[in-house]
Amino acid sequence: MDVGEDTLQKALRINLDPRWYGTIAEIGAGQEVARWFFRAGGAAGTIAKTMSAYDMAVSDAVYGRSDRYVSLGRLQAMLDHEYTLNVERLSEARGDDTCFFAFADTVVARSYRGGNECHGWMGVRFQAHPEDEPNEIVVHVRMLDDDAAQQQEALGIVGVNLLHAAFFERAEPDEIVASLLDRLNTGRIEVDMIKFSGIEFRSVDNRLMALQLVSLGLSGVAMFGADREVLQPSEALRKRPVLVERGSFRPPTHVNIDMLECARRAFGQDPAVAGKEVLALTELTMSNLLAGGSKVDRRDFLARADLLSATGSTVLISNFADYHRLAAYLQARTSERIGMVMGLPSLEVLFDEKTHAHLPGGLLESWGRLLKNDLRLFVYPKRDLETGDVVTVEDVQVGEQLQPLFDYLSGRGSFVHLADFNPEYLSILSRDVLKRIAAHDETWQEMVPTEVAELICKRSFFGYKRDGV
Repeated sequence: MDVGEDTLQKALRINLDPRWYGTIAEIGAGQEVARWFFRAGGAAGTIAKTMSAYDMAVSDAVYGRSDRYVSLGRLQAMLDHEYTLNVERLSEARGDDTCFFAFADTVVARSYRGGNECHGWMGVRFQAHPEDEPNEIVVHVRMLDDDAAQQQEALGIVGVNLLHAAFFERAEPDEIVASLLDRLNTGRIEVDMIKFSGIEFRSVDNRLMALQLVSLGLSGVAMFGADREVLQPSEALRKRPVLVERGSFRPPTHVNIDMLECARRAFGQDPAVAGKEVLALTELTMSNLLAGGSKVDRRDFLARADLLSATGSTVLISNFADYHRLAAYLQARTSERIGMVMGLPSLEVLFDEKTHAHLPGGLLESWGRLLKNDLRLFVYPKRDLETGDVVTVEDVQVGEQLQPLFDYLSGRGSFVHLADFNPEYLSILSRDVLKRIAAHDETWQEMVPTEVAELICKRSFFGYKRDGV
C-alpha cells in the first residue's frame, strides 16, 4: 500500500463519519491538508470551509496583527477565530449532533533560494461530543526534505494523521503521538513539541508526551520549564546563551545545584555573555532514563522531573549520548555562547579512547566537534576518595599520549575551573542518597536542597517511607 492510499483512507474515514464538521486553515505551504480530504471524496460531509490567507495584510485582517507569522501565537489566533466562527454560524442548524473542529497550520517551507529553516506549527481544536467544551492538540514540526514539494506532501500527511488520531484515538494519547508520522519517517519530519489540553486530555501529563517524542525518535530533544509546561526547543534557545548540565538527578543533590550555580557565575563573566539572559538547562539523556532497559520507568522519570521543577530548573530530554551531538544541536539553534557543566570524572571519561570508538575519527573527531564555535566546559572538582584531597581540572593527568592534547585544550581556554565551589558538597553522590533513603537513614535530607527533601517525603519518591507508615 503506498503513502497516498493509506492517507486517503484516513481522510475518507473522517469524511464518511457524520460527527465531524469544521474548517481547515493553512498558511505558508498551500492547502496541503485540505487537499487530501478533497481527493478522498465526500469532503462535503467534513469541511465547512478551507482558508489560506497568504498575503500578510489579509492574514492580519482575519487573525489580527502578528510580529511573527510562523509562531504559536499565530496558530492560536487561527484556531480561536475559525473554531469560534464554526460554533457561532453552525450551532443552531446542526449543533445537536455535530462535533465542530478547526484545524490550522502556519509553516515556512523551502524557499526558491533555499537555506531557510523549514518548520511550522500545526493544531486542531475539536469537540469530542456535540455541544461539548473543546479540546486541543498542538504540535511543532520541522520539515527535513530538500525539495519544497516533498515538504508540502509530508506536511499534508502529518495533518491528516493528526486529525485522524484526534478523532479516533483520543483515548490513547500515546497512540496519537506514535501515529503522527504514519507513512513517513524521521528523515522527513521531526516533531519536537506536542501539547494536549481540554477535558478529554485532563489526565495527560505533557511532560510524558514530550518524553514519548524522544523515546519514539520523532525528535532528538524535548523540553519543559520549571512550571512543567512543555517548550518548543528552538523558540526557547533562540538568541540565548545556553548553559547545560547533564546528570541523572536521581535525585538532584546539593552538588548538582552548586555545579550549575558556580558555572552560571563563571559563564556570566564571559564578555560575550555578560548582561544577557542565560538559559540554564538540566539534561536527562534517554540512555540514562532507560538505565539499560528497553522502556523508561515513567514514575521514576516524573519523580526526577518534579524534583528538578522544584529547584526551578528547565529540563531538556535528549537522545544524544555523545556530548558533541548535543553541542551540534544547540549550535544549530542559537548564535550565542554555549557552555557545558560537568564534574571532573565526566571529563576524564571523555579522555578515554574507548568512549569514542564508534566514531571514524575516534577521540579527535569527538573533541573537534564538541569544541566547535568556542564552546567551553565548566569543570567542577572532585575529592580523591583515598587521600581526601580536592582534585581540579588543573591537576588532571590523562596519560602520556593524550596529555599534550589535554594541555593544548586547557591552554586555549576550553576548560574552565569552577573555583568557588562548596567543598562540603564534594562527597555527595546521588546513589548514596538513594541508599540512605532505602535504609531509613534520615541524614539523606542534608544532602539535597530543602525543596527536594520536602517533595521526596511528601510524594514518597524513591521508596521513601515515613516513620510508622
